[in-house]
Amino acid sequence: MSVSVYYSARRSEPLTGPETAAVERVVAARTASFPYDDEEDLHLYDLGGDEGGEILAGSTKLPSDPDRWLPVLTHVLDSVTELRRAVGRAEWHVHMDDVDVPWDENEGYALPGMRDAELAAELGGLD
Repeated sequence: MSVSVYYSARRSEPLTGPETAAVERVVAARTASFPYDDEEDLHLYDLGGDEGGEILAGSTKLPSDPDRWLPVLTHVLDSVTELRRAVGRAEWHVHMDDVDVPWDENEGYALPGMRDAELAAELGGLD
């Protein structure tokens, strides 16, 4: 069974030139810092036209390896946090399949325990 993270932003105005450049910078930097070459990273769809106000959208399939699940989830949610901060005045929706990922102004997108070192160590011990 696979789990994916989905992310989208909507607003009535398209991305501005500076916003598009900021999105491209975030994607390039986050792709360069992604921890695994053989896992799916931040993936933005090519919207290619009017999608009902959708200005950004994408998804990432989380790895099936439990040792990689938490690092990939954390990296992707941190990436989407940076995208949200780069694109103003948009309505964002971030979820893992049927579970909404909450937004916090200080922390960004995160799930409970996501940054817990003990939990990460415990998950890393699964074989």
